[in-house]
Parts: sequence; C-alpha cells; structure tokens
Amino acid sequence: MSAAPDPARIAAAIAALLAARRENGSICPSEVARHLAAENWRALLPSVRAVAIEMARSGQLRLMQRGRKLDPREPMRGPIRLARI
Repeated sequence: MSAAPDPARIAAAIAALLAARRENGSICPSEVARHLAAENWRALLPSVRAVAIEMARSGQLRLMQRGRKLDPREPMRGPIRLARI
C-alpha cells in the first residue's frame, strides 16, 4: 500500500461526507477510510481517527460514542462517530 493520504485530504473527505449527511447525521471513521482507499482501508483508520480528533479539538466536528459527546482531549477507546457541530 502507498503512504496514507495527507491530513488535509483526510480532513476534506471527513467534511465532504459529513456535508452529505442529514443535519443530525454522523459518519463512522471507516466510511472515510473506505472513501479514500477501497482496498486496505483498515490501514487508514488510525490516520482518519487522528485527523478527526484534531478537527474536534479545533471545533470543526463532534466526536460521539453511544450517543454521547466525547471530549477530544481525553483518551478514548472503542468505536466512535463523527458528527457536525
């Protein structure tokens, strides 16, 4: 597999996929990874998650887990969703 997409490309994919969802909708980081790389998308998940956390820290999106907002400054485990502000 080639190198992971740069963070700006990942952020653009996150923004585009969120914009395509209904107002209260959310996306899974795996959707972003699949959008960027149909094959070997799982290898992109750490990069997608890292970019999403940075976007949440800068107020561009919300990180959600089981319907609750996560603090992007705190360690997190398990599946997360990405939602509009």
